[in-house]
Amino acid sequence: MSATFDRTQAFCTRFDLRIPILLAPMAGVAAPALSSAIANAGGLGSCGVLLMKPEEIVAWATDVRSRSNGAFQLNIWIPDPAPRRDAAAEAKVRDFLGAWGPAVPAAAADEPLPDFDAQCEAILKAGPPIVSSIMGLYPADFVARLKQRGIAWFAVATTVAEARAAEAAGADAIVAQGMEAGGHRGAFDAAQAERRLVGLFALLPTIVDAVRVPVIATGGIADARGVAAALALGASAVQIGTGFLRCPEAGISPAWADAIATTAPEDTMVSRVFSGRPGRSIATRYALAATAPEAPEPAPYPIQRALTAAMRGAATRAGNIDGIQAWAGQASALARAEPADVLTQKIWDGTRALLA
Repeated sequence: MSATFDRTQAFCTRFDLRIPILLAPMAGVAAPALSSAIANAGGLGSCGVLLMKPEEIVAWATDVRSRSNGAFQLNIWIPDPAPRRDAAAEAKVRDFLGAWGPAVPAAAADEPLPDFDAQCEAILKAGPPIVSSIMGLYPADFVARLKQRGIAWFAVATTVAEARAAEAAGADAIVAQGMEAGGHRGAFDAAQAERRLVGLFALLPTIVDAVRVPVIATGGIADARGVAAALALGASAVQIGTGFLRCPEAGISPAWADAIATTAPEDTMVSRVFSGRPGRSIATRYALAATAPEAPEPAPYPIQRALTAAMRGAATRAGNIDGIQAWAGQASALARAEPADVLTQKIWDGTRALLA
């Protein structure tokens, strides 16, 4: 296994890490304490800035730098074209959601979209060592500005074709996202996200063979066994999301954290019922009802996200898992309620023992 350790060591040296374990960027789970703990353990923290204002992005980076060694990535979605609005279809969704939470006003989805260009400027101002993209590729001019500043770019890919496109566009590493991953699918084309569901053990080695840049494995990894398997298949590092959500530093709803602990792989599902974009969550009563044949078709992203906001907020406050946006990967039950720094080191020590 010397070649495996040489590969991971080269990755860590290049990106100034001690441990090749990355926290998956999760919009809405941006707790600075979680990223700081993982960074200080030798891994890489993260922040999904999708829902953040420019000043919040800069403030988050400043906060994490003050708590840690500054090893983190900032991640943002590449925006789709503005969705086509359908008042009649949205009314059906609002009526349906009224049975699961507060009444949804007609103007619930009228808020303007985040300013992607302003967020990108804030990312540059924050000056992270690494940025990452999902749902597509950064524009060429932004990539050039990253290169000028010495900022590395990790691009999420869900298919071999996406990985090749990302490498050609200048990505410094590819994050191979298997279908097991919790949260949103990173597919470049939302219309293909539910059809092109490729498991990590098939996706990872084929991407490794297809590109020359390092590959980071993500999806269904939550313990040393998953990390060891991914590294043996050619990954240079791994990215873990759900596996860190039960750590106290994550600060998620106790109802969500408790549900993760008892969720079997088959008790998760991919649907568009929370945001309008396909994502893997716990198969809660709402998620199952909203995907039933008689349920209205979800509105496109981000309209559906806005329409479900009241339900999600009320459920979170009430500790009602059935209405919470409970993103979860298929390895959810392997997540441990331990301090993030302890868990990071434990996973890496276990990985080394398995590979030795």
